[in-house]
Amino acid sequence: MNYHFDTIVIGGGTMGTAAAYYLSKKGQRVLVLEQFSIPNDKASHHGDTRMFRLANGDGEKYVPLGKAALRLWEELEADTGKTLFQKSGALSIGYSGSDFIKKAIESSVTHQLEYEKLTADEIKDRWPGITIPDDYYGCLDPNAGFLFSEECIRTYKEEAEKLGAVLKEYEPATEIIRMRNEVKVITGKEQYSANHLIITAGAWTHKLVKNINLPITIIRKTIGWFEPMKKGMYDHHFPCFVFKTESDGNYYGFPNFNGSGVKLGRMDEGHLSDPDKLNREFGSFENDEGDLRRFLEKYMSNASGTMLNGKVCMFSMTPNEDFIVDRDPEFDNIIIAGGFSGRGFKFASVIGSILSDLVVEGETTHDISSFQIKRFMEQQA
Repeated sequence: MNYHFDTIVIGGGTMGTAAAYYLSKKGQRVLVLEQFSIPNDKASHHGDTRMFRLANGDGEKYVPLGKAALRLWEELEADTGKTLFQKSGALSIGYSGSDFIKKAIESSVTHQLEYEKLTADEIKDRWPGITIPDDYYGCLDPNAGFLFSEECIRTYKEEAEKLGAVLKEYEPATEIIRMRNEVKVITGKEQYSANHLIITAGAWTHKLVKNINLPITIIRKTIGWFEPMKKGMYDHHFPCFVFKTESDGNYYGFPNFNGSGVKLGRMDEGHLSDPDKLNREFGSFENDEGDLRRFLEKYMSNASGTMLNGKVCMFSMTPNEDFIVDRDPEFDNIIIAGGFSGRGFKFASVIGSILSDLVVEGETTHDISSFQIKRFMEQQA
């Protein structure tokens, strides 16, 4: 039997559940197909928390999207009564020649964001749990914080279902039949059709988009939670943090929220992987814990106590680390969103809204020109 919908979304993770919610709010009949549960610990959204920053060292083009995303997260909280965002501030720290910190400050000035530029001494005085060289400096975004990632996805799922969306768990798409005015999706259980298709399959996106060579690289990453050795030093008053060190790598982390431990991950490095063959066992590689602990021992030594937990996740990286949010070059009724490069979660609300705009209105008021697929096709030509 063929079941017809206005829009099918393949991938019920971060962007897929958000898109389903905003499409359903616009009266669309939506089907979401997810190969695992919603949420799950097999993709890129698990690990309890994701950082939210407005001052952005990755490029000024992300600041307007960040502002729009925050408004939508706040609206979702107000509509549901759930706590999805914890304001803690975010401190970006780098060496004297770091472009990342320079851009974070420039983006704050350009977009009139509240911020503080801090010297190494000022950082160490305010947060004694941090040790950095004298020539390092930082940018504090006081309105930043972190999102509760699984709770965000769970909320989008529940709210979309209330609006009539159908979300199918443990039902992966096995075949996509592309046509100009209709798309058919076949799973191991049923065949579905729709006027539009959105592919938000995370690390599996490039495997589903077989008619385009999307240069998405999958990197195995690890995150760890460490017990502080000094009580209260890294608790609620401590900000989220990003470190761009001169020779020890790039790291990000979260305060010891509700006794869960200081959470730490590494932005650079990692192991090239296939999402279907990923080694999901934390500790399989010496640097799973080793990289994290070495960073803490040097820069946040009082946070380098017992490891309380460790998890494996994935980054889906594009060559320049900018996202993909665009129509399939061959089929206007297919929209692809992927390659969120380890920093996309904070934008899930606005990306979901943008995807619904592209389906229902045919365009969006947000600037997504940097996220077009043609940039890869021009490079490959």
